[in-house]
Amino acid sequence: MTSFLILAFMILVAGVLAVPLASRFGLGSVLGYLLAGMAISPLLARFDVDVEALQVFAEFGVVMMLFIIGLEMEPRRLWAMRGKLAGLGGGQVLLTTLIITGIALIDSQPWQTALAIGMVLALSSTAIIVQTLTEKGLLRTEGGEASFSVLLVQDVAVIPILALLPLLVVPELAGAAAAHGGGGAHGGIDLTAHMPGWLAGVTRIGAVAAVIAIGIYAIRPLFRYIAKANLRELFTAAALLVVIGIALLMSLVGLSPALGAFVAGVVLATSEYRHELESDINPFKGLLLGLFFITVGAGIDFVLASTIWQSVVFWAAVTIAAKMAVLLVVGWLYGLRRQALWLFCLSLPQAGEFAFVLIAFGVANAVFDQAFADQLLLIVALTMLVTPLLFILYDKLIAHAYCTGQAPEEPDPIDEENPIIIAGRGRVGGIVDRMLDAAGHRATVIDYNSQHLENLKKFGITTYYGDATRPDLLASAGIERARILVVALDEREQIDKLVRYACDNFPKLHVVARAKDRDHVYHLWAMGCRDIIRETYDSALRMGRSVYEALGHDRQAAIAMADAFEEMDRTSMREVADAYRLDIPPYENEELLAKIRELKAEWDPKLRDAMDEIAQRGR
Repeated sequence: MTSFLILAFMILVAGVLAVPLASRFGLGSVLGYLLAGMAISPLLARFDVDVEALQVFAEFGVVMMLFIIGLEMEPRRLWAMRGKLAGLGGGQVLLTTLIITGIALIDSQPWQTALAIGMVLALSSTAIIVQTLTEKGLLRTEGGEASFSVLLVQDVAVIPILALLPLLVVPELAGAAAAHGGGGAHGGIDLTAHMPGWLAGVTRIGAVAAVIAIGIYAIRPLFRYIAKANLRELFTAAALLVVIGIALLMSLVGLSPALGAFVAGVVLATSEYRHELESDINPFKGLLLGLFFITVGAGIDFVLASTIWQSVVFWAAVTIAAKMAVLLVVGWLYGLRRQALWLFCLSLPQAGEFAFVLIAFGVANAVFDQAFADQLLLIVALTMLVTPLLFILYDKLIAHAYCTGQAPEEPDPIDEENPIIIAGRGRVGGIVDRMLDAAGHRATVIDYNSQHLENLKKFGITTYYGDATRPDLLASAGIERARILVVALDEREQIDKLVRYACDNFPKLHVVARAKDRDHVYHLWAMGCRDIIRETYDSALRMGRSVYEALGHDRQAAIAMADAFEEMDRTSMREVADAYRLDIPPYENEELLAKIRELKAEWDPKLRDAMDEIAQRGR
């Protein structure tokens, strides 16, 4: 027990001291954790700590991170990314593998080893990239989404690489592999290891299908059952149970646990428990990821590095340069330009955490000898160590050059408190703010477009810069005492996030929400919002009224016909909204579809009769 407490104390002290210092100097948390691991490496060696075993445990943070990313990635958004997944991701993996393989052949490596090196170094670090992009608010940018597409394909590519490595046996190393014990690098159970290829493939497809089925049919009832107990710790335990169970299932069939967790997250992206799951798992994810980065830093063999540093630096530089060249070409072909292309190129040139698994697997299967594997591990660690520096290069030079005058990182301090808060001052929120001001009502307006805010200041209009979905910023604006919140943001995901937070935490607050379309109205209604305005609805009614007039109806008749349509539409929408469910897509909701068909059969004839009557009166 004492040795465990000493180990935990050393790791926590290193992280608590190093990360704030690194962040203060603009180095980012990832580099802080890496430096912390390097600092305590001698102490871990003194206490005979198995860093590799600790790293295997810490890699579960990557699994949790992919699960949370999946929760934020609705299936339709993932489908919209299919071109990037196939082109950007597939192109990067194949081209990088070929180029690094060619360089290794020139370096007189056996072709089997050269190909294995190419495949290992073609992969990038999901943990470092996603963590850094999230910290900097770049994950949802064009370059960030392109980087994530490549990472997702790389996670899938681990499966065929694991299948291919045993076929690349170097004859001279076969005897050493037998002495090493063969087996896999995971140190776990793979039920498909001795199956025929076709049966193993079917089993793995079945496992992925099982994850999807569990997400659709089992997890929601489980959380509903647990929610009845009204115990927060049980919900947290259930969230961990889901992630660990899915990771276990994937491991048992030889698949990537991170990939399985991502699939489960996507399945649950439309669940009403999505935000609860995210908030419960986030603390564990953050701690385990920090521990993972510390183990990477602690795993660097400085004695070996000091003797072969020229070779390590050369191969690390070759890896980064080759991958950046491939990323530049692939990104350009897929339409990335300016800062998005640079972010894409500077995010992905390192080797990734899966390299540790693949290198050990290669040693066990006589593809690498142990001495070369140790050198390869140093190359991987060095490329990971350089990555935060590349992000600093992006922040200080490239982003600054392209984005001069764009948004500052910190939100404005809000020094006033009003009964009305408006989130977003664009085409919609600006008109609402002007209407309120004209009637003598003062509102606190928050917007994220700093250039727009600078222009407004020239007209004497006060608007605060910041992300209105952040609870701390809303608290500083006085949301606890506000009467009305106007949600006039542009992006649907941001609208959903703010409406859900406001409705869940401030039941007495009157929320007026902007909806993108009819389906979005139902979605917000199911979240608890009861004052929802479709952004193009009123203008569409006015256009329809103008068409009536162009067809020969007088103005009064056209107004009456538009009013009749609006009355029918609003009444029917209220009835349909009660059948809408957040946990299943509308086209799979049989109750919703039946209600729409029923109302259509009832209302269409009535509306037609009303229109005919109005038209007759107008003649």
